Amino acid sequence: MLTLDQSATLSSSAQPRAQTRAPRLGFLGVGWIGRDRMRAIADAGGVEIVAVADASDDARREALAIAPKARVMSSLDALLASDLDGIVIATPSALHAEQAQAALARGVAVFCQKPLARTAAENASIVAAARRADRLLAVDLSYRETAAMQCVRALVAAGEIGNVYAVDLTFHNAYGPDKAWFRDPRLSGGGCVIDLGIHLVDLTLWTLGFPTVRDVASRLFAGGVPLASHDAVEDHGVAQIDLAGGTVVRLACSWNLALGRDAVIEATFHGTRGGVAMKNVGGSFYDFVAERYDGTGMTTLVAPPDAWGGRAARAWARALAAGGRFDPEVARIVDVARVLDAIYGR
Repeated sequence: MLTLDQSATLSSSAQPRAQTRAPRLGFLGVGWIGRDRMRAIADAGGVEIVAVADASDDARREALAIAPKARVMSSLDALLASDLDGIVIATPSALHAEQAQAALARGVAVFCQKPLARTAAENASIVAAARRADRLLAVDLSYRETAAMQCVRALVAAGEIGNVYAVDLTFHNAYGPDKAWFRDPRLSGGGCVIDLGIHLVDLTLWTLGFPTVRDVASRLFAGGVPLASHDAVEDHGVAQIDLAGGTVVRLACSWNLALGRDAVIEATFHGTRGGVAMKNVGGSFYDFVAERYDGTGMTTLVAPPDAWGGRAARAWARALAAGGRFDPEVARIVDVARVLDAIYGR
């Protein structure tokens, strides 16, 4: 009997099939986020974590505290030779595309940290590989899983705030990444936009049903100076995204911004009959509310606590345990990546 989180849902298009044994999972990259997703999957049960690989002795040691029966492997090739059903990838962004395609080519399902790849073309190639292999592919766009954002999306879809004509998106992080590869565009694919803005773009398109994007205009900055080339990454980005039907989306995101708090994370949808928003609480990276706006009135619809961090990983593992194969919905990541490409002018 499956014991994975029953709140996780499986798209009907994934076509569940009988699973004769618990899926065998490997983890490639077990830094803090890889271990967090490992813990979420392990706590839910229904799978077997059999192997881990990471260059860090400390990371491997901490991962084995979560999955003590797992074997330590030296490489991706060694992982893929371990009779895996699925692999969780949490490595530097530049490696995602090649690693995901290698796993899919071996018939191994993939759950990958965002970004799945650095460009729309790379994303499309991975989706195509998953389709050819008929294997489950998912990307950890985890803010979709917050109770606050689920509430916002449901209200918008039900027409509760009328026609959405404007969306305001913000993700400011008072800190910057602590690994050098984040600031190398060849490895990261970009700066704060691909790191943080990807969530905002995804939440908007997902909430609005993936409308056609008509136009994108942007300005990128590094150290307060307009970014003049692709030889560096931005630490502040702003963009306007015009959607079919006239909806305008305004996005701002940054690293190392003086905020007076740790973070500002907001997605606000303005409609002809009111507004609704997901907002972080007190500068937190983890606590969110959903608010409904009617004129000058405000109603809180959802408030913390909400343990949302590992829900996407659990949903993928649950789908895999149910025999899920390629789900065409994952191709929407290419639509998100096209917007990012346009923001970067590529």
